[in-house]
Amino acid sequence: MLRENAREISEITQGIRRLAMDMIETMRTAPGIGLAAPQVGESVRLIVVTFGIEEDSPRPRVLINPELIWHNDDVESCEEGCLSVPDVTGVVSRWTEIRIRAMTLDGDTIEEILSGWTARIFQHELDHLDGILFIDRLSRLKRDLVKRRLKKRLRSETAAM
Repeated sequence: MLRENAREISEITQGIRRLAMDMIETMRTAPGIGLAAPQVGESVRLIVVTFGIEEDSPRPRVLINPELIWHNDDVESCEEGCLSVPDVTGVVSRWTEIRIRAMTLDGDTIEEILSGWTARIFQHELDHLDGILFIDRLSRLKRDLVKRRLKKRLRSETAAM
């Protein structure tokens, strides 16, 4: 499922609201700073992003059918990790400022400009909705090393069962 394009949400149902709240709880428990529905087994276009991580009061926000509609030309490279690929990090380049469009749980359409860590988290989670993992954005050498390490871990976990 992590390699599939997630489907759009056509209606905000109680099930979608429950999924969003469960995702916030899962993200906090992990602990993480963002989470996409495919990471919890639901192939729908819903993400939870921690806004204001640079501030004293970061807060998770639910974004439905999110889109990146503009980005600047400035790119910053930074270490990233992912709850779906535990114990693996790598340097990923992302745009530093983006404009997004999404729906809230109330059904309102929002457009906002994001920058800094919030922009990076949004781009990471949006990738999940398009079947892209952060390891796909690593250098070829680093990606090959990570894939070998993951295959080795999977073999040892399978043998232990």
